[in-house]
Amino acid sequence: MIAGKTITVVMPAYNAERTLSQTYAEIPRDLVDNVILVDDASADNTAGLAQRLNIHHVIRHEKNKGYGGNQKTCYNKALEIGSDVVVMLHPDYQYTPKLLPAICWMVASGLYPVVIASRILGKGALAGGMPKYKYIANRILTLVQNILMAQKLSEYHTGYRAFTRDVLLAINYEANSDDFVFDNQMLAQIFGKGFTVGEISCPTKYFKEASSINFRRSLHYGIGVLGVSLAYRLQKWNLAKFKIFE
Repeated sequence: MIAGKTITVVMPAYNAERTLSQTYAEIPRDLVDNVILVDDASADNTAGLAQRLNIHHVIRHEKNKGYGGNQKTCYNKALEIGSDVVVMLHPDYQYTPKLLPAICWMVASGLYPVVIASRILGKGALAGGMPKYKYIANRILTLVQNILMAQKLSEYHTGYRAFTRDVLLAINYEANSDDFVFDNQMLAQIFGKGFTVGEISCPTKYFKEASSINFRRSLHYGIGVLGVSLAYRLQKWNLAKFKIFE
């Protein structure tokens, strides 16, 4: 706990057997009260390994629900067990668990209701092996998103995030996509509700076992991201209504 707040780490997992042990070993047990792993019908033994590691809550989808669908299960379970602060940490070891104390303190202290770990602050992205085309796309998309949503984030595409319970209860994340654009829909919903988002610099690692999407899916994701940002602006101008902002 921090300041009497229950801290829960959620890990949306898919074929994470090779990296799960290393990720879980670095989660500070004196800080984190609960760990939830949701295995999205992996082809490997992710769920079995999670149980052997004695992760507190292990849930396995019998059918693959997608990255966004996985997160919905994660957050529903975190709220069900009474979490006050919920941190999403990917079990592929692309993001370091060593940032958890700093991220959790920023949220639990009341400084920010949402914190994201940015790979762009500093020089962590390219130094960590982010492909140049992804870096360039990240920069262009972030610029357009900041303009359309009137924000100043360094990036919108990190998968390392923390939320207060109140934030998760305030937004309609169940209405979001089950695909990768889910993350951006959540941020748009958060800004739509008037919450502020803090950022912290985060090193990252790209390697064979780390989760990634190919160029074709990246292109589909980018189009979806632009659609979310445009929907946000149209909603703000009262020119259209979208279910995710209800």
